[in-house]
Amino acid sequence: MTLTNWTGVPLPERKTLSGRYVRLEPLDPGAHTASLFEASAAPGAEDRFRYMPEPVMAEAEFDEWVARVARGTDPLFFAVVDVQTGRAEGRQALMRIDAANGVIEVGSIVWGPNLARTRGATEAIFLMAEYVFGLGYRRFEWKCNDQNEPSKNAAMRFGFLLEGVFRQHMVIKGKNRDTAWFSITDSEWSELRAGYTTWLDPENFDADGRQLAKLVVRDARTTAD
Repeated sequence: MTLTNWTGVPLPERKTLSGRYVRLEPLDPGAHTASLFEASAAPGAEDRFRYMPEPVMAEAEFDEWVARVARGTDPLFFAVVDVQTGRAEGRQALMRIDAANGVIEVGSIVWGPNLARTRGATEAIFLMAEYVFGLGYRRFEWKCNDQNEPSKNAAMRFGFLLEGVFRQHMVIKGKNRDTAWFSITDSEWSELRAGYTTWLDPENFDADGRQLAKLVVRDARTTAD
């Protein structure tokens, strides 16, 4: 592979990414703070934030946090908004953006109980991957604490391949973090995209929203319920 003519890629924009089930809207304190706090603080919050850099926050702290991070460009935060209700049910970010080399990461993912393990959550990852590969990025990353089994399982379900573990990579909340690294490359995206679009098709769900077929984007090693 020659990259003689490589000149880098554009930075991601603060724009809405629309899907069938969810929209990724640039984080807006006025539009998203109230519903996003409810989703973040819903039962199970301690588990959702166990491996996050920030703790579970009281409402006033959360308001300040949203106001601060919404102004940033790296991480570039998006609210995951349910198309039917218009409520922000989670958040995620594009981060560690390296436009010169075409590398970008999805991270800071917190999905409330109305979003986690739904087709909306899968679509939220699909929309980001579709956007960054459409911009010309060569590598889309997912990183998490190596002890975070739900996050590692999610990464594999979404088609990210485990590349290894960086030992003693970070100190988070006074504890060591070994970081598991996953990625999807641009050459893989066409095949993975086909698996996503097949699974996200409304015909794949019954009247109660239950999947009829599992998401299969690579092979049995990256397939989960």
